[in-house]
Amino acid sequence: MTVQDHPPVTSTQISDNPSSRYLQDRQTYVARGISNAHPIVTARALNARLWDVDGREYLDFVGGIGVLNVGHNHPRVVAAVQAQAELFLHTCFQVTMYPGYIDLCRRLALRAPIAGPVKAALFTTGVEATENAIKIARSYTGRPAVISFTHSFHGRTLMGMTLTGKASYYKQNFGPFAPEVYHAAAPYEYRGVTAEIALERLHELLRTTVDAAQVAAIIIEPVMGEGGFLPMPPAFLQGLRTLCTQHGIVFIADEVQSGVGRTGTFFAIEHSGAEPDLIPFAKSIGGGLPISGVLGRAEMMDAPAPGGLGGTYAGNPLACAAANAVLDIFDQDDLLARAVRLGERLKSGLDALAARFPQIGEVRGLGAMLAMELVEDRASKTPAPALAQRVVEAARERGLLLLKAGMYASVIRILVPLTAEDRDLDEGLAILGEALAAAMGEG
Repeated sequence: MTVQDHPPVTSTQISDNPSSRYLQDRQTYVARGISNAHPIVTARALNARLWDVDGREYLDFVGGIGVLNVGHNHPRVVAAVQAQAELFLHTCFQVTMYPGYIDLCRRLALRAPIAGPVKAALFTTGVEATENAIKIARSYTGRPAVISFTHSFHGRTLMGMTLTGKASYYKQNFGPFAPEVYHAAAPYEYRGVTAEIALERLHELLRTTVDAAQVAAIIIEPVMGEGGFLPMPPAFLQGLRTLCTQHGIVFIADEVQSGVGRTGTFFAIEHSGAEPDLIPFAKSIGGGLPISGVLGRAEMMDAPAPGGLGGTYAGNPLACAAANAVLDIFDQDDLLARAVRLGERLKSGLDALAARFPQIGEVRGLGAMLAMELVEDRASKTPAPALAQRVVEAARERGLLLLKAGMYASVIRILVPLTAEDRDLDEGLAILGEALAAAMGEG
């Protein structure tokens, strides 16, 4: 999210209704730097729908920004959290261990698309997982440098901002940033940067700017989230794997947004056939509770000495209970197959809208991680951020919550829960069509 993406709530949006006090207090007491996509105060939510304090119902195609692959308040997640809450809320895993943490690490390690022994460490937020993956890579290799990519997003801490391949809004005047981080061009086929071009530019970076022998890790999102739902071509990811193997570089697949079934495989990197060394994950693994972690090759995960990893709240017992329930849901409800079917249904609906509206320059994504890039016209491909904002607002007025993404805030992304019913998808796509028409002055 960015300031541009999410304009602040204004006084004109505050009226005489139950939400008015909250909106006014938000202006008065909550920092300006925290943006809001929608001037809505939620009262309750269930699966793919939520209700605000004024009683209005909304279809949720945002899912807490990719956190709710199993939907709002899944009953098995709620039951698992309630059961754990009756036992204990916190001990700190570094003080006394507990079954939920160990069970979760075992279950995730067995799912990892990594050959050989795999271990895991749990944390709290996505950027914590990303930073710890960098720490592990540097510890294992003894090297300082890290390569990230344009259009990427890796979080809002110092290292997260440094890794992120977008300067405006995220980085503002927060520098100086972490040293020894370099950015290469990411593939963006719609705008002319192919896998072949991107690989050549990466090799050029290694020839001109940082020697491969000094690089600890290359980190990339298999599907760039904030960057506009850009799936990385399999040939590009395979090229990164080859390069990393050749030079002893750790290959990190950042699955914070793309993981946990969103693309139809548990991790999006699986589509490419390229095997990562480390996988930071977060968001939907907790079903709504804050938990993250790093999966990786055992010898790499064990590189930091005891005390080098952890955190007071890392792998909190309630969040571990929720995450284990999420894995149960995937196993028992065949949610990966559901993600594939949902993605096909959404892609068909978005393609139909693209055939109707020439301002939809491209529909893209992987599985159920889909988006449409809006342009002024298909010939010039000029980004249309104002149009995208009008679509978001028109959809909200009709009861559908959407979110933007992309370097120019001109991409409408869809993160509807994988548990959404078919009627939710059909209704949401219908509203999206109405919103597009209204935004273009047709309705």
